[in-house]
Amino acid sequence: MEDGAHSAGLQLQPLPPTSSATSTSLSSGSEASFSYKENLIGALLAIFGHLVVSIALNLQKYCHIRLAGSKDPRAYFKTKTWWLGLLLLLLGELGVFASYAFAPLSLIVPLSAVSVIASAIIGIIFIKEKWKPKDFVRRYVLSFVGCGLAIVGTYLLVTFAPNSHEKMTGENIARHLVSWPFLLYMLVAIVLFCLLLYFYKEKNANSIVVILLLVALLGSMTVVTVKAVAGMLVLSIQGNLQLDYPIFYVMLVCMVATAVYQATLLSQASQIYDSSLIASVGYILSTTVAITAGAIFYLDFLGEEALHICMFALGCLIAFLGVFLITRNRKKAIPFEPYISMDAMPGMQDMRAKGTTVQPDLKTSFSYGALENNDSLSEIYTPATLPVMQEEHGSRSTPGVPYRVLEHTKKE
Repeated sequence: MEDGAHSAGLQLQPLPPTSSATSTSLSSGSEASFSYKENLIGALLAIFGHLVVSIALNLQKYCHIRLAGSKDPRAYFKTKTWWLGLLLLLLGELGVFASYAFAPLSLIVPLSAVSVIASAIIGIIFIKEKWKPKDFVRRYVLSFVGCGLAIVGTYLLVTFAPNSHEKMTGENIARHLVSWPFLLYMLVAIVLFCLLLYFYKEKNANSIVVILLLVALLGSMTVVTVKAVAGMLVLSIQGNLQLDYPIFYVMLVCMVATAVYQATLLSQASQIYDSSLIASVGYILSTTVAITAGAIFYLDFLGEEALHICMFALGCLIAFLGVFLITRNRKKAIPFEPYISMDAMPGMQDMRAKGTTVQPDLKTSFSYGALENNDSLSEIYTPATLPVMQEEHGSRSTPGVPYRVLEHTKKE
């Protein structure tokens, strides 16, 4: 009996961990800690880059404001402040570019909310935007609430970001490029882009959602290619040369082409809509589409827990709300035009008009240089005649109707 009990006790004793299990747990722990460090490095680089870009843009804005309010005849590009802003802009963009090589795309893209937060704060402190006490609650309290929400959303994004890290080698990028999920995404994106471009160019569908959705679709390809190019450059600097792969130059060309066309569409949108509206709607659409593209191409959320994915999505929504509140309360600039703009003329076709009206609708005696009858207002609509036709008309027996041009003549 004692021998049986002794043998049973021996069987119930736990086995000591083997060396393979110990090494596996250590390697998984080191990989998790290394991926977290890479996420942190990428996030800090992105935050630093967006802060520097915001400071640079506000420096250039300050330079333009100072020159406009003074009698300095110099051009803006001949001032030290503008060049300092340009150098800081390049430094910030370099930091954002480098961040894509360390952290997942889904983490870096939403961090552009940092530039919106910084611009809102710098606009009040550095450029000294004026506000009245009665307007403080209506405008700036909501802006500060938006800054707080954007900061909370950024914290959630960094904390619950995906930990997918893959070496950006030429083989891995080529494998992702021909994978069926990304090919399906590209098919849907190309069809949607062509439809939106058709309605925008041919049907004059100048809605801000149409234009910024075109920008977002191009931007998703831009960030996908930026991460590939940045990752391959970092590996090449570390000694694993990737510049001899053709896929590197394919990604580089796609990155430049999509970025240029994206800037063109944004410039067209800025001529129609306010910059604050473009910033909020563009941030929401571009971030959503870019995260979707990154999740499909780089498989950012593969193997992530459902709770982490939900918290990451919550961080995105809070950041979206914060950016919306910040940009919603921005003071809209009223441009001053010392001349009559052609699109301000009655009946004149502008960028959003669908008709073909060119001649102004004459409802009063003031007709923007149209011909005016001296006898009665009803004959103003009579078409003008050329000088040759006037001579022929004057040679007839019936006297012609006297017309007068509303521009300064020698007699006047």
